[in-house]
Order: sequence, then structure tokens, then C-alpha cells
Amino acid sequence: MSTASLQAVALDDVDVRGAITVDRTEQGLLPRRLPAWARAQIPDRFMVQTAAESAGVRLAFRTAASVLELDVHATRMAADETVALPPSHYDVTAGGVRVAQAAAVAGSRYVFSFERPLGYVVRGRASTVRFEAIPGAGVERDLELWLPYTDEVELLGLRADAPVSRSPDAGAIRWLHHGSSISHGYRADSVTGTWPVVAALRAGAGLTSVAFSGNAMLDPFTARTMRDTPADLISLKIGINLVNGDVMRMRAFRPAVHGFLDTLRDGHPETPIVVVSPIWCEPVEHAAGPTVQDPAKPVEWSIAGGTREEVAQGKLSLTAIRAELRDIVERRSADDPNLRYLDGLELYGEADAERMPLPDNLHPGPDAQQHIGERFAELVLAPFTQQFAAS
Repeated sequence: MSTASLQAVALDDVDVRGAITVDRTEQGLLPRRLPAWARAQIPDRFMVQTAAESAGVRLAFRTAASVLELDVHATRMAADETVALPPSHYDVTAGGVRVAQAAAVAGSRYVFSFERPLGYVVRGRASTVRFEAIPGAGVERDLELWLPYTDEVELLGLRADAPVSRSPDAGAIRWLHHGSSISHGYRADSVTGTWPVVAALRAGAGLTSVAFSGNAMLDPFTARTMRDTPADLISLKIGINLVNGDVMRMRAFRPAVHGFLDTLRDGHPETPIVVVSPIWCEPVEHAAGPTVQDPAKPVEWSIAGGTREEVAQGKLSLTAIRAELRDIVERRSADDPNLRYLDGLELYGEADAERMPLPDNLHPGPDAQQHIGERFAELVLAPFTQQFAAS
């Protein structure tokens, strides 16, 4: 079926889910995972782009269509202006299962690398993402079209071979999650393979992700954004980025965690909050950060830049962070019964690492992302969803 035979769909006639705000541009809609006032406080060029990327953002609608086309202007991070960009993957789900996938290369690039942190945009062309032979055609069903976690995506137009309307509110719990690149999805095959989306689809939860690669730093503007965002359940995965960047000592870490939680409670006085400590990462389990690249290896391979002795002097290791988070939650939960601690090793521990090793000694691969999502759904989302439905 040609593009000309498809019906145009007004973007205002579909729901944009998983965004904190949606900006109206000259050409369409731009989902954002931080509001404008928070974006003005972003401290470095890397976070400018990671916060712009579309982790967990999707379009939701009801249709009997078998063919969909989405016009986008996408921007992806690249080390320079000439390196070939890989295709970015867009997924369609129905009933919590991925039923279609399509790919398009982002037309624009955000030029940045840690070796050359330039942070400028090279503007390029729009792209069309086409889905064909989507299962279930001919019968109206609710679909979600997930944008790639790797790209900032401006939505320009949508077309379908059948009428499209808004999906009714299914009453799913509103799950608000903050974390690092592990939660953002780095090294997952596509957005529906990132562990928060795996968990959300498995448990039927409505995810809003404020996970930012390299930037789960207990930033006050992130806490205030979450404070002001409606949620039935909040989770915070804290630790690995603080060690990666060696940005705090224990003296600063303790009050920063308390301050983040205090800010959340200003807007969510009784909302359940789950504080999740780091998953297994051998280099910095007992040694201090920062994490650095092993100069002896030709591929990405993270090692500890600090030592065990420095942890005794107040630097952070993952083991130290887990113990401190557990203690903070235990102390606060005496007056806050809706605060819970989850040890990240229950999601991915040393035994899991032996079966599903981290490809770069830092980030989970697709198999581990799937495993973490399934475990989080089992340990947190499924019990909460059942309780929420019964209330």
C-alpha cells in the first residue's frame, strides 16, 4: 500500500505517554522528559542529549490498521559529523507484547564524545518510519508505538490504513522511575528491550522514565520534576553514576539522598517509593570510582579508577552505597511506611553476571536487561498492581 492511500491522523488525536511535557513546534510535537525550567539547569552537554532522548515515550491509540507510517525528525548522538549512524528502532506493542518493529536512521546528529565534548547539532532531514502487516488488522485494538531510547524525536505526522482514535484509559498504575544508563537502556536491542519497559509491559504498568544515561546524580531539578509529576508508584535506582563520575563522598551522599526523598515527599506524601540500590558491577563492587576505560583493551571495558583503601577514606563503592541506602530507608521507614528498599543484587547479582556477563564490564546486555525487567516486575510491579487493583 502506498503512502498516498493512507489516511492522515492528527497528532492531537493520539496520546503521547511517558513524557513529562510535550512542546508544540512549528512542524509538530516534541516530547520532553524534563520541563523547560529543569532543562535550563542541566549541568553538562552530555546530559543535554540524554535528557532529550525518548526513553519510555510512546504514542497510544486504538485502530484496526495493518499499516502505519510515522514522520519524524530524529536526532542521535554521534562522535563526529561523518561517522555512519546505526538505524534507530521503533516498536509497536499490543497487549504488552511487541507485534511490529521498524527502523530509520536519524536525520540529525548531536556531535559529542567524552574525548571531544562539543555538544552541537548538525541538522538533517526528516525520516519516515513504516510498519507493515501489523498483526490483528481488521479488528480495533489498542496499540502503543514506542520511540527509540537512543534518539530525540520530533513527531511530524502519522498515517494509517484505518481510522485512529485515542485509547481509553485502562486504569494502569502510573509508574515513575529514575535511574542511570542501565535504566535508560544502553546496550538494549530496542526500547521494548530496556528493563523498565520490559517490566512495565509484563505488569501492565504505565511507565514514565526519567532515567538519564550517566546522570542519575541526585540532581535537585530531577527530584523537583518527579515531585510535580503524577504517580502511583515511584522508584529510584541510585548509585552507579555517583561511582562512575566519582562525584561524591559519603559525607555528601547521605544528605543528598535524604534531600531527594524529602523533595519527593513534598509532592507525594504517601505515594509508595522504592529505593533500588546498584546491580552487580565487579570493578567497583569494593573499589572506589571513577570507572575508566582499560587502556590495555581495544574495546570498551570498564575498570575501577580508585582503590578499596579510598572507600575507607569516604569514597563510594557499590557495596558502601548499598549499605547506606538500606540504612537510610530503614531509618526513614519508621515514620514513612510507604518507603521500601530493594537490593539491586536481587535484580542482577554475581551469579547472574556469571551467566549473563556485562559486555563492557559495566552495562547489561539484552539478555540481562530482559532478566532485570522480569525480576522487577515480579518483585515490585506485579504485587503493587494487584494491590492497586483491589483498592
